[in-house]
Amino acid sequence: MEKFNDIINSNQLTLVDFFATWCGPCKQMHPVLEQLKADLGDNIRIIKVDVDKNGSLAAAYRIQSVPTFILFRAGEMLWRQSGAMNLADLKNLLASHT
Repeated sequence: MEKFNDIINSNQLTLVDFFATWCGPCKQMHPVLEQLKADLGDNIRIIKVDVDKNGSLAAAYRIQSVPTFILFRAGEMLWRQSGAMNLADLKNLLASHT
């Protein structure tokens, strides 16, 4: 299994979804992220990080609310936002980084 740092340090655009299983807005984002992956294919990698199972990672990125999304490329944080988003807004945001 790849390690988190290996994934975010790659040259591939990577969207990290910090979520919790008990979080309603996180559950709402699941189909949005699936559609985003279907639409963008290999242009993006989407990984999900359960903050309850990965507390040290969540603390390292100062995740205080879920969902929180962070976009990385080559280890650089390009964008960060907390809260649910619709597909169109998320695609528009990502388009500026592809």
